[in-house]
Amino acid sequence: MFKSFRIFGSVGAAAVLALGAHVALPGAAHAQAQPATKTFEAAFDQTFGKKVRTPDDFNAVYDTGLERKIARLADGDQGRIGVAAVDLSSGAQVSILGDQRFPMASTSKIAIAATFMEGVEQGKWSLSSEFPLMVPLRSAPFSSKVAPVKAGQYLPASHLIEIMITRSNNQAADALLAAVGGPSAVNDWVRRAGIRDFRLDRDIATLVRDDGKIDPASHIDVRDSASPKAMIDLLTGLYQGKFLNQSSRDVILGAMERCRTGKRRIPALLPASVQVAHKTGSLHNTSSDMGIIEAPDGRAIAVAIYVTGQGSRQAREARIAQIAEALYAGYTKAGNDNTLASASYTNSGG
Repeated sequence: MFKSFRIFGSVGAAAVLALGAHVALPGAAHAQAQPATKTFEAAFDQTFGKKVRTPDDFNAVYDTGLERKIARLADGDQGRIGVAAVDLSSGAQVSILGDQRFPMASTSKIAIAATFMEGVEQGKWSLSSEFPLMVPLRSAPFSSKVAPVKAGQYLPASHLIEIMITRSNNQAADALLAAVGGPSAVNDWVRRAGIRDFRLDRDIATLVRDDGKIDPASHIDVRDSASPKAMIDLLTGLYQGKFLNQSSRDVILGAMERCRTGKRRIPALLPASVQVAHKTGSLHNTSSDMGIIEAPDGRAIAVAIYVTGQGSRQAREARIAQIAEALYAGYTKAGNDNTLASASYTNSGG
């Protein structure tokens, strides 16, 4: 695995998993009582990123100017923000709440596509195999464990993958999810790929129908969640050919390059010469985007940004765009002046 900077969020993530499905964030008064020293890292985890950070905190915890800049942009006073990024050439990695769980929303569709493409490689089905769209039927929230759906129009798998990723079509996602065997099959693929902190529990119809009960800005719900670090591991493995063959990767990454959602997210503030292959996610009070940023010089950066709160979807999208712009500028500058390359690394352990 690639090397990384210090990773934050492990204590908080472990606490969440120990407490159950979801947990409320501790009060600000407790957070303010923590000292601004290296022990701040533990306090930061325990308060799930809600602690108000001071200049001393930034200097004590973050090793580089880029990390400190991203941490300021990812300030959690209006809702948790998780960021993970890695330069796929140098292995230089930045992580802010990178090990904490965030709602995947539609970013989970990349793992669904990867699970399906493994089946193609194994001869279980082909891209020309047809499956029905899964059309939701009207039902009250939480009225059943699984939201009722009916089979709709049959479409080739190639088309289902295209609209699932480029337009984030939920009916196509549930068609492919049903084809592979449901959430458990995706979780099995992710586990075999060596990716931790990823959990898919529901189909998209159920997820959308029951959305809104838990506020991700003030609670962590481990259902249908992943850490930003898990998602850059997924992106890295896909891009570098660790999980699937070239033709399968071309299907997924090609669709991500044609993504039509999230124009105000990762691509918004990047130069026109930059290629972005990405997948967005949106649910109640949360917006996200993950993908590969390719610079004109061939440098590739895997990025996952999960934003909660901030007051509005437009504000969350603006925050994603600002963080993506700062990451791109920081990494491309690092390629010229070795700012990140000279920083001390620790093994990622994965």
